[in-house]
Amino acid sequence: MAKLSTEELLDAFKELTLLELSEFVKQFEETFDVTAAAPAAVVAAAPGAAGAAAPAEEEKDEFDVILEGAGDKKIQVIKVVREVVSGLGLKEAKELVEGAPKPLLEKVDKDAADAAKEKLEAAGAKVSVK
Repeated sequence: MAKLSTEELLDAFKELTLLELSEFVKQFEETFDVTAAAPAAVVAAAPGAAGAAAPAEEEKDEFDVILEGAGDKKIQVIKVVREVVSGLGLKEAKELVEGAPKPLLEKVDKDAADAAKEKLEAAGAKVSVK
C-alpha cells in the first residue's frame, strides 16, 4: 500500500460525512488503543487552564438546598417544605423531613436558595446550601 501524505489524508477526510468520520475515529481508537480526547485533558491540566477554572467556581450560579434535620418543630418544617417544594403532598413532605438529610431543591439560583433556607430555618429546621 502506498503511503499517503498528510495533505492526501486531509483531502480524504474532507470528503467524509460527520457520521463516517465519527466511525473512523472510533475504529482508529480501537485499533491503536488510544483516545482522541486525550489532548483536551492535557490542555485542561495546564497551569493556565487551572487559573481560568478558579473564577468559574467562585461565580457559582446553581445551588442545592439540603435539609439536614427537622429540629423540634417537625410539623412546622413539614408545612414549610410543602411551601418551598412545589407539588409535594403531605405524605411526601413528611417522608422527606423524616429522611433528612435530603436535598430539597437542586440547581436553583442564589436568591431562591437563600429564601428557602431562611423560611426553613425560621420554622426550626437545620439547612445547608451547597
